[in-house]
Amino acid sequence: FMGIGTLLDVGFLLQKPFASIFLALCAELGTFLTVPIASALGLTLKESASVAMVGGADGPMVLFTSLALAKHLFVPITVVAYLYLGLTYGGYPYLVKLLVPKRFRAIKMVTKKAPKNYDAKVKLAFSAVLCAILCFLFPVASPLFFSLFLGVAVRESGMKHIYDFVSGPLLYGSTFMLGVLLGVLCDAHLLLDPKILKLLVLGIVALLLSGIGGIIGGYIMYIIKRGNYNPVIGIAAVSCVPTTAKVAQKIVSKDNPDSFVLGDALGANISGVITSAIITGIYITIIPYL
Repeated sequence: FMGIGTLLDVGFLLQKPFASIFLALCAELGTFLTVPIASALGLTLKESASVAMVGGADGPMVLFTSLALAKHLFVPITVVAYLYLGLTYGGYPYLVKLLVPKRFRAIKMVTKKAPKNYDAKVKLAFSAVLCAILCFLFPVASPLFFSLFLGVAVRESGMKHIYDFVSGPLLYGSTFMLGVLLGVLCDAHLLLDPKILKLLVLGIVALLLSGIGGIIGGYIMYIIKRGNYNPVIGIAAVSCVPTTAKVAQKIVSKDNPDSFVLGDALGANISGVITSAIITGIYITIIPYL
């Protein structure tokens, strides 16, 4: 998660905090709605919350939640999560084209003034304060918050050799080793368990609902901004960094090459990561007592 933090430029979040946070909350629709759906299919509340985190489209969150709430499903849920996260780049464009007409996708946003650029000191201060607040509110998820914002601090510190190590060998090496570990832990008995089929269905439902929620948020921002907002940005609030932000820009560029939404999309994307971590903390804190 520290490696993911090095990918986040919180300056995009600071430029438009309201829109970014609002879209991120909308894009957690799958994380919330999948819990009752999974419970209706026979899963326990802890198992339901664990698989619902797939809707956050953030692998470390799914891993952390399943370890805390449903250790016996850690391997299948994590495998399902990473399997579907690889499909977001291929599947979400079709969802956007289905729900957002071309005239909306081609909207070029007009800015009255240039977005403010924040220096490294402001970004470091913001990260430190937000990390302290979130760790205080959700101590059970403090390893997630600390790792994430430590990665942000490494990015903004100016220490290039450390940044290169964390964002390169550490990030990709840990991802590779996680894949190897999951492969070793998978066996025929595990994969042939009938419950796995439920997890596969619930995982795709969670991601689908989160994408729909993000697009609905984009439409609401379009109304609030009186037409000066591209609803496609909503899909970027699903926190698969930076894939969904790139998906949003790629779709918009096809319909209007002059439209540039990557900055807004990255703001929503980064906010989505933080929101997913917060929901992870809420689930791990509250659900064991229900």
